[in-house]
Amino acid sequence: MGYRPPILINRLDAERLQRLIDDASKKDQAVAELLEIELSRGEVVDPEDIPDNVVSMNSQIQFTDLTRGRQMIRTLVYPHALNSVDDAISVMAPIGAGLIGLKVGDKIDWPVPNHNEVCLRVDAIFWQPEQEKQFHR
Repeated sequence: MGYRPPILINRLDAERLQRLIDDASKKDQAVAELLEIELSRGEVVDPEDIPDNVVSMNSQIQFTDLTRGRQMIRTLVYPHALNSVDDAISVMAPIGAGLIGLKVGDKIDWPVPNHNEVCLRVDAIFWQPEQEKQFHR
């Protein structure tokens, strides 16, 4: 496993993510296990204490897959919201799970299917619920 920077997770997100992990289907089991590792190593804080440079659930972010040289803008969502957000990426997708809790400028080495690994970098956060005082979104 490659480099993993410290992460910060909203307490409400952590609770919801744990429920997703606990209820994960067989096909989502590998991502659920990775997400559970991230939750266990992350610092969990109240929603009001999340800085505006941290990726939380429902944040719209710009990130770069440095391995493939691709920059993307996506909103990190729970699986049930995938069809209702135009630029959505699920937290239960391999790349989505690697983004939770990172700060702008952070890089993370993250496993993807077929025993590969990518290096992701968070470039910007365009919208974040906590910044907008939407603590229960």
